[in-house]
Amino acid sequence: MSSAVTSTMASDMMPLLAALFLTPILASTPIAFAWAFRKDAPWARKLPILSVFGLFVSFLITLYILFNVEEGTKYVYPWLPAFGIDFVFIFDYLSKYMGALTGLIAFLIGVYGLEYMKDDYRLGWYWFCFNLFTASMLLVVYSDNLLMLLIGWEGLGIASWGLIGHWFRDDDELSYVGNMGRKVFGLNYFWSPSFGGWRAISTIRVGDMPMFFAVAAIYAFAGNLNISEIHWETLFETLGAAGTAILLIAFLMGPFTKSAQLPFSEWLMTAMTGPTTVSALLHSATMVAAGTYLFMRISWYIEPWAFSNAGMDAVYAFVLFLGLISSLYAALLAAGMWERKVLLASSTMSSLGLMFAAAAASKWLGEFAVEVSFWYLIVHAFAKATLFLVAGHLIHVTHDRFCGGDTEVAKKMKLTFLVTAFATISLAGIPPFTAYWVKSAMDEVMHGLIEHGMALPLTLLITISIIYSAFLAKFLSLNFLKGKKVHLHLHGGGLMGAAYTVMVSMLLVLLYLIMTGQEEVAGEFFHEGFVSTSLAVGAAVTVSYFFALIKPSIPQLSTVGRVLSDRLYMPFLNDLIVPKIGWVLVAIVDVCNRGVDFFFHQAIPAFFESASKSIRKIQKGYLASYMRVTLAAVMVLLVISSIVGW
Repeated sequence: MSSAVTSTMASDMMPLLAALFLTPILASTPIAFAWAFRKDAPWARKLPILSVFGLFVSFLITLYILFNVEEGTKYVYPWLPAFGIDFVFIFDYLSKYMGALTGLIAFLIGVYGLEYMKDDYRLGWYWFCFNLFTASMLLVVYSDNLLMLLIGWEGLGIASWGLIGHWFRDDDELSYVGNMGRKVFGLNYFWSPSFGGWRAISTIRVGDMPMFFAVAAIYAFAGNLNISEIHWETLFETLGAAGTAILLIAFLMGPFTKSAQLPFSEWLMTAMTGPTTVSALLHSATMVAAGTYLFMRISWYIEPWAFSNAGMDAVYAFVLFLGLISSLYAALLAAGMWERKVLLASSTMSSLGLMFAAAAASKWLGEFAVEVSFWYLIVHAFAKATLFLVAGHLIHVTHDRFCGGDTEVAKKMKLTFLVTAFATISLAGIPPFTAYWVKSAMDEVMHGLIEHGMALPLTLLITISIIYSAFLAKFLSLNFLKGKKVHLHLHGGGLMGAAYTVMVSMLLVLLYLIMTGQEEVAGEFFHEGFVSTSLAVGAAVTVSYFFALIKPSIPQLSTVGRVLSDRLYMPFLNDLIVPKIGWVLVAIVDVCNRGVDFFFHQAIPAFFESASKSIRKIQKGYLASYMRVTLAAVMVLLVISSIVGW
């Protein structure tokens, strides 16, 4: 499927594609200007509906592309003809489904945001950044040209900074992460929205820079930036094993930081300072999903299973184990978390690690591994968006960002409880619900690696799956069944409830596609669900889920839980060690700058000034004086010559 690409110069699609990317941005412009000049006007707060309408238009266009544009079609528009660089949009298997996923989730979260954000003090900023975020992700999804993709990639970064730090006043405890005022070994263990936004964009920039250089290197050696057209095997042969490894690692630094893989995970935790709508979009179909999606896209066209290169083999093995280790680390953190959104953020990091690992397994098991990873991304996106929207609703009615709620909450918020229960069961991998069939295929992928001498991946996957199921049950139990007593402030919630109800229903649609074989790839997962290994893992996951549901916290393990909730002290790396190293480097650079400044601005001018004064002393203006100086110099040279024997 990955090789069948048809290039088309079709002007009839240009208006549609322009509308796809520009409508969300243009639709959010009125509220941005209104908030800048007339935010006190009564009509200003009614303008968000225009922003949501723009999201709806983009969603409709993604549906049109999904159902009407032939798979493998590519549209090309001139951009920089002198350099052979064009606007290139590709509609392959991955981009068609990912585009529709992004469009739908962004629209539903937009509907949710109409109610959730209605009283916010910064609506113009919020809606413009939110729609820019969506448009940027769509550009990443459909771009075949790497330079064009980088434009969307940077749009994601800028918009995420604006959204994560949206509540920049830092005046509301509900917008913080961590316990206010808490210190661990002298380090502040709480983070404000303004700090969260800065940390996100600064961490991501660490990965973006080597990625940019990698794209430049691809253009220099391949002479082409279109992912589907680059002769990857020839490129890797030209670079050799070491060059291939360096190029791929440099390129993947962007996806690693964007998708918060170790050691770049901390920004994702403190990104929970942003509005819940932002967290839901960021963790489901944009931003963090962009990193894993790009790795899948690259693997889809590199086809690493079709040839061997020592450097590429090493990189894919590295990604496989980095993904699994990151996933295990994040799953353990989630098991110890008490903050609603941070628990879900940890679970997202765990899922992203599994996506990287499954896609990396394609090196040994072929295209099917990429398809498994992609379908897990889709299932995870709908389930995680649902859970984040539920978390936002709970924070809204309890005025508390920490898990809390007993059966009274379940009774008074029946729909929310049922939605949460279905989302957690569907994502946990409990048979016969949606994620079980995809996880079964993933089990089979990891099992297939045993034939290639790698038994550890399957062991890690099973361990992660059991822990993953437990913390999802913990989330449900501590918020609706066995959590602390909370006081509910029930009001509104109609739009919010409708949004996450429609969102979670998409898991039923996916389940239907899998069990009926309506979608060819998804139909293969159904057969994997009846393999003995999958059934055994499904049983273990089910036991883990219901055990954690009954006993969501274990007092005897409170010390371990505290260490896990402190994120194994990873914040010290970001907030203490790296800054200290940075200040040492700054000091070294400062000393060098002072040295250069002294040499060029003081030492050299002083030398010439001194020499000038000495010369002026002998400039009497008399020929006889100059003759005596010359004669003296000649005599000195003669004496020296006689001494050295010239």
